[in-house]
Amino acid sequence: MLPRAAEDTSTPWTANALTVLERRYRRRDGEGRVVESPDELLHRVARAVALAEERHGGDVAAWEARFYDAMARLELLPNSPTLMNAGKPAGQLSACFVLPVGDSMPEIFDAVKWAAMIQQTGGGTGFAFSRLRPSGDIVRSTSGIASGPVSFIEVFNTATDAIRQGGVRRGANMGILRVDHPDVLDFIAAKSDPRRLRNFNVSVAVTDEFMQALAAGADYALRNPRSRAEVRRLDAGRVWQLIAQLAWKSGEPGVIFIDRINAANPTPALGDMESTNPCGELPLLPFEACNLASIDVGKLVVDGKIDWPRLGARVALGVRFLDDVIDVNHYPLPQIEEITRANRKVGLGVMGFADALIRMGLAYDSEAALAVAGELSSFIEKRAQEASAELARERGPFANWKGSKWEREGSPPLRNATTTTIAPTGTLSILAGCSGGIEPLYAVSFVRQVLDGDRLVDVQPLFVEAARAGGWYSDDLMARVADRGSVRGMDEVPAEVQRLFATAYDVAPLWHLRMQAAFQAHVHNAVSKTINFPRSATAAEVEEAFREAYRLGCKGVTVYRDGSRDEQVLSFGETAKSPRQTAVELAAEVDGVPCPECGAAMPPSHQGACTVCLECGYSRCL
Repeated sequence: MLPRAAEDTSTPWTANALTVLERRYRRRDGEGRVVESPDELLHRVARAVALAEERHGGDVAAWEARFYDAMARLELLPNSPTLMNAGKPAGQLSACFVLPVGDSMPEIFDAVKWAAMIQQTGGGTGFAFSRLRPSGDIVRSTSGIASGPVSFIEVFNTATDAIRQGGVRRGANMGILRVDHPDVLDFIAAKSDPRRLRNFNVSVAVTDEFMQALAAGADYALRNPRSRAEVRRLDAGRVWQLIAQLAWKSGEPGVIFIDRINAANPTPALGDMESTNPCGELPLLPFEACNLASIDVGKLVVDGKIDWPRLGARVALGVRFLDDVIDVNHYPLPQIEEITRANRKVGLGVMGFADALIRMGLAYDSEAALAVAGELSSFIEKRAQEASAELARERGPFANWKGSKWEREGSPPLRNATTTTIAPTGTLSILAGCSGGIEPLYAVSFVRQVLDGDRLVDVQPLFVEAARAGGWYSDDLMARVADRGSVRGMDEVPAEVQRLFATAYDVAPLWHLRMQAAFQAHVHNAVSKTINFPRSATAAEVEEAFREAYRLGCKGVTVYRDGSRDEQVLSFGETAKSPRQTAVELAAEVDGVPCPECGAAMPPSHQGACTVCLECGYSRCL
């Protein structure tokens, strides 16, 4: 019998990090007891990934030591499946997958099976359901009637319910449907009932053609995906308003700008990208997987400035680490292994950006912060491509280099089709003890709900440090900060400190969008970023944010209005103590009445949720 592993204190783990490590990552014996210390976990990961160096003639021990050092300093951490599975028999290390869903029963249920296999190992899956024929279409093989994409998304959702990823968390999915699919209205409204599709994020794939119709105040064509023949037309403005209205109500659907995504496709000869991973930062080809890692840039600010040489070294190490992950990975399907090894996409990003700005004395919602975002992302992109080119000289370029976007643009050969992305880093930022991704602070003090209901209290250590150093710290102050979340408007907090500690709801939506766009300009893949709205925001403001995201060059946009869901991952004040009034309670009952716009029968609402006319898009959602 193996003894319980001793705790290790050489890495500066926070109490919350140690809780998450024990619940999710550390190795257990056959009886479920933890038998691995946090330090042993890092050694396990570093050793397993460094084994790839052997096949390229590298010094395994030397690279293991470098990988371990970067992780032990909490300056570079890989995605969760790598931390969970490296050095274990399963050995599936990728976070993100996109699976094709074809328009036949065998193809649909193959995708359900593949998703189950992936989610069991800790991966997240994205699907485009745009190839499926619309509801009411004739199925020639059986002379039956097709039930449409949304009914099959329910099947995928139910399958996910039965799976726990690696025994520690439920699976995550992205469901995408093109805006010109005949069932798009049904899809947009699918999550207006909060009980439906709880294991899915959903986004509408918006085309340039649609955006042109929207700008012109015109209608646009819905097309049967089998023939691309026009089925009927909808008013683009009405559809756009409905997307925004429902996103205002519950945070979904999101929007991805699919033509913009494909304009940046590094391997267009292999086909179009149809979907992204669950958080939207990785558009991928069918069967493609990607590995992620994030650098805590907050830890690389010294005396108010970014340590650029140290950052450059961490970027180069991160690209090499992720390229090694591709070689040692155990892939769940041969199709996934083939295209992932041929394109070798990796996604290196950042976390701790809000911490970095605070250490630099810059408010998140300032022109100076946007300038830092541009400089930082440009530096990382350039250094990551240099590192990929260096690896290509050592190991050869990715197999699909010929005809790639990079070859056509005259780039030197690269080892990886993509190198950069911005992930949300929800759990990684807990481990690193930093702010998540490129988000502002959610709150100066807040409650984070994780791990099937565990509640972790987060207090911004830099604020506590500033309060103590300034001589204005008190327990009473901290209690009031915890209740308010924000320190802006608190007279006892110096104005400069109020400015620095900007929280998600202090920052106006336009500043959120501008920050996302500043990073997107220098990121190969996409950016996971939430555009936060206060509870008082209107649906019209959400609609304008969607328009602005397109104007600014973003590849997609996700919004969240405070309190619009009955389950909220991050909360503060009274929200942290008791559930807020739910979106369902706010919705109007619209049952059994004809559509006042076109006269068609309206579907019944679900316990007060929105109902949408599937003929013209009319809705009485609040």
